[in-house]
Amino acid sequence: MKGNVRNKWLLAIGVLLILPMGQETYAVPSHNNFYNVVMQDGADPWVYKHTDGFYYFTKTTGGNVTLWKSAQLTTIDAAPTKVVNTGGSGIWAPELHYINGAWYIYYAMDDGDNVNHRMYVMENTSADPTTGTWQFKGRITDAADKWAIDGTVLQVNGELYFIWSGWEGDVNVRQNLYIAHMSNPWTIDSGRVEISRPTHSWETNHSPHVNEGPQVIVRGGVISLVYSASGSWTDDYCLGLITADTSSDLMNPASWVKRSQPIFSSANGLYGPGHHSFTTSVDGTEDWIVYHVAKSRGAGWNREVRTQPFSWNADQTPNLGAPADPDHPIALPSGEAPHFRYEGEEGIFGGEAYASASRKGSGGLKAGHLDTAASYVEFSVRAASAGEYILLARTANGTAGWNWSNLQLSVNSGPSSPFYITNKGWENWGLSTARVQLKAGQNKIRFAKGEGYGEIDFIDIKPVNSRLNCFSIH
Repeated sequence: MKGNVRNKWLLAIGVLLILPMGQETYAVPSHNNFYNVVMQDGADPWVYKHTDGFYYFTKTTGGNVTLWKSAQLTTIDAAPTKVVNTGGSGIWAPELHYINGAWYIYYAMDDGDNVNHRMYVMENTSADPTTGTWQFKGRITDAADKWAIDGTVLQVNGELYFIWSGWEGDVNVRQNLYIAHMSNPWTIDSGRVEISRPTHSWETNHSPHVNEGPQVIVRGGVISLVYSASGSWTDDYCLGLITADTSSDLMNPASWVKRSQPIFSSANGLYGPGHHSFTTSVDGTEDWIVYHVAKSRGAGWNREVRTQPFSWNADQTPNLGAPADPDHPIALPSGEAPHFRYEGEEGIFGGEAYASASRKGSGGLKAGHLDTAASYVEFSVRAASAGEYILLARTANGTAGWNWSNLQLSVNSGPSSPFYITNKGWENWGLSTARVQLKAGQNKIRFAKGEGYGEIDFIDIKPVNSRLNCFSIH
């Protein structure tokens, strides 16, 4: 099985990948599915699809706000980044909003002491938030000025509202959800109003009690405020739902009605799903949720980012279902270009490396045992045009000690670079990504022994910024 992938050819966006051996050629099938990890490390994901067609993504990084810019939802991890310095520490759950022709970043920050967490905002008037200058607009707070995190903006009926998670007093007894009216994107001009506090058993099963991570989505005159409940450090973390009518007085707590049961919780071997955001497919025809989960049972704050489509209930509220089974592929977001998949077992092996059985691998086999300096697995690719490509590998790492591992990735015998793989156990597959330059003609992509140990189920390759409507296969 070591060389049979070399018998195949494909055509993608005018780029012909030819894998010759002898006189025969066979078509490499394109794949319109993926396994729903989109970032192998991270929490509190926020993604916004702008009118320019790009997805702008951010997450908690702790010391700054980092923005990713991607043409496709499933390739965010390989997207270029822009770091926005904020000062302070404890930078949590940033969000990027486009309001009245300008960009705003909302983020929680403290001075090194969690009790001083408050919400802050920055503004950028450039067309692209990864360019231009970010200006600090200051703290965004009501007169009470209590502990606050996870702020988001609701735009409805020409009005702006700020919704966040905060303490009632100065002690961490519980986190409630509050709303206040905004006079502009950086100013609250009303007192805060409590619209939710943890009351149900699934919200109060850990101490302190938590309601946080509010996100809003509006459909058919219904505002669905989907929030995270229970301890974020536990497997019980989940999503709840509060609704209000767009015509109601949103500053009246009675306008907000909480559901008695969570709408998204641990399932299919995934634990603690929460702190999400909503977006759409490339072509806008599908609704998608992006969320974090623990990397494994009991992993606490060691989390990864996943995405999947969702539907709608008859009452215009989101039907999120359950976290998608991590070992069953789901269809790519509508409008994303298919990619071309090379199963790990179809590579060419060297040293001690070889293909072995995989209980959860896509083809029942995987590339592994890259255990010595001479060990490698190599894929042969011939490109008709030079260019930049995104490489996405379904990877696993169960190295003792739970540290990250890396394989050494090289293209065409050039300098190698670490290809990082998070540690969450063997057969608990994740996603590692890289951007690679392919030359016109034959290319060799090699993974060799690095730090620790890693395995590859398959690799997917697709051109940067490719879209379905410019994809042709012959």
